[in-house]
Amino acid sequence: MQLRINNLKSINKTMVLALIFSVFAIHVTTSQEIIEDVVDTSKKQRDTTNTGGRKKVDGVAAVVGDFVVLDSDIDKEYIQLQARGVSIKDISRCQLFGKLLEDKLYAHHAIQDSITVNELEIRSNIEQQISAFLEEKGGSMAELLEFYNKDSEQSLREEMFEINKNNKLAGDMQRKIVEDVEVTPEEVREYYNSIPKDSLPIFGTELKVAQIIVIPEVTEEAKQNVIEKLKEYKADVIENGASFTTKAVFYSDDTAARSKGGAYTLNRKRPQMVKEFRDVAFSLQEGEISEPFETDFGYHIILLEKIRGQEYDIRHILLRPEITEASILEAKEEITNVKERIESGDLTFSDAAREFSDEKETKFEGGQLINPYTQDSSLELTKMDPELYGQIQDLKDGEISLVLQDQDRVNPIKFKILTVTDRINEHVADFARDYLKIKALALQEKQFKAIETWQEEKIFDTYVKINADYKGCEFKSNWLKTEKE
Repeated sequence: MQLRINNLKSINKTMVLALIFSVFAIHVTTSQEIIEDVVDTSKKQRDTTNTGGRKKVDGVAAVVGDFVVLDSDIDKEYIQLQARGVSIKDISRCQLFGKLLEDKLYAHHAIQDSITVNELEIRSNIEQQISAFLEEKGGSMAELLEFYNKDSEQSLREEMFEINKNNKLAGDMQRKIVEDVEVTPEEVREYYNSIPKDSLPIFGTELKVAQIIVIPEVTEEAKQNVIEKLKEYKADVIENGASFTTKAVFYSDDTAARSKGGAYTLNRKRPQMVKEFRDVAFSLQEGEISEPFETDFGYHIILLEKIRGQEYDIRHILLRPEITEASILEAKEEITNVKERIESGDLTFSDAAREFSDEKETKFEGGQLINPYTQDSSLELTKMDPELYGQIQDLKDGEISLVLQDQDRVNPIKFKILTVTDRINEHVADFARDYLKIKALALQEKQFKAIETWQEEKIFDTYVKINADYKGCEFKSNWLKTEKE
């Protein structure tokens, strides 16, 4: 949902920066030129912050609780921002320093509140981050080691681990602060009425879109083939000592986990993976391999490697039954026939969706797509998925698209038709019509205030020491509390 808002109540800019950039996974640049450019920029900004013309190779910029912020940490934040395509021109060194102070405050209190992170998941992410860098044009391990001033890959990985871990702690702490924040209908109304009439949000053009999906059927023979293959893999591991990990790497259709040997860590307290998968995983004993079972993604077998309290380290192999050409042709003919019947007036689009669509999420709503952010059926034109926009941009109201071939993470091939059921032009926010959007804005403001209040309280409860070189910064929060004591 894209909102154009003029002169709303002021919002703490430091807090906005913290929310936008709070959970950074470490990311590096793709060329030495970008690294040099960003470091040069940050050095110039640091020189204007340092007093007496002094320059430091690296030093302690601040201490927050059990955490230290180094000068070099600020330089690295600049590089991470630009690597993500964020312009650093208008972000001062003091602003970025303030953001790092907030991150350390969150991470410190996350540890105090016994918030834990999954170390296996973090290390897996680090391997993906390093691999992504090395795959970039010009990327090399030597360049990466030189930038981080490390003499070995192991020391680099340990630094990346600490950065990723602390960022995850900070993000989890922020989420904990706002997890119970809610707004009542009366609070939404008060928020709306508090906005001056000439400053009400302007919501952009919105469309309501419906679709009908037909998915090629999988034959029983194809299903039985993958079940037999999974049974063979299991038997080879148990009877012949074959490696489950190797088989996952070679044969699994789960591309996200294939390079990790099908590894995942599940937590009983945090929903992850589909229910059928979790139920099987949590029923196993250490070292046990499940029988083949079905989910929406295909057929699996799971090896339970280790139980660590609430966490289960597992590996799995996923196989998807092959879809025959005959099934594909049959599905395409079916949706083509449905399209023709709608266009002839024999069926309405919504009735056809309820009768023929294979997409459970939309069929009972007449094929109407739901905005995942607002939970209503209006899709902001400027924020619409580019692929979807390309498919409907030329449709007139009530017109039906061509039969389109598509895919998703569950279905490697499917066919669909779309139509625009309603169009709402750009307009000033109206309480009745735009209630859900206004509620989201009211909730966001209340969350900002909750975080501000938490931060003000915790700064005074936490040991904070700011280096003299940064005491000239203007902070929204009272980081210089010691100056007033």
